[in-house]
Amino acid sequence: EVQLVESGGGLVQPGGSLRLSCAASGFTFTSYYMSWVRQAPGKGLEWVSAINSGGGSTSYADSVKGRFTISRDNAKNTLYLQMNSLKPEDTAVYYCTFRGNWGQGTQVTVSS
Repeated sequence: EVQLVESGGGLVQPGGSLRLSCAASGFTFTSYYMSWVRQAPGKGLEWVSAINSGGGSTSYADSVKGRFTISRDNAKNTLYLQMNSLKPEDTAVYYCTFRGNWGQGTQVTVSS
């Protein structure tokens, strides 16, 4: 059974940082591109970032480019999202996802 478990969310002030983690199990993690997607209150899903199976290729939405860094540890079957210089508009539930599989999400709230 595929499982994706996100963690690391919380309340942070504008300009602060958080690191999200996604622990993966039940599939061959090293074989798949992985993505982060977020959903802000009252809005639709927004793709945030993706990383290839080996970790050597990454891509970002313009809204987070230069502030967020996606990475993965294939030895630990874990996906990460380092978020710096957070803004109130980054407030959302963040999900890790691949091939139609989703975690339960982790809430990130950026507020003073």
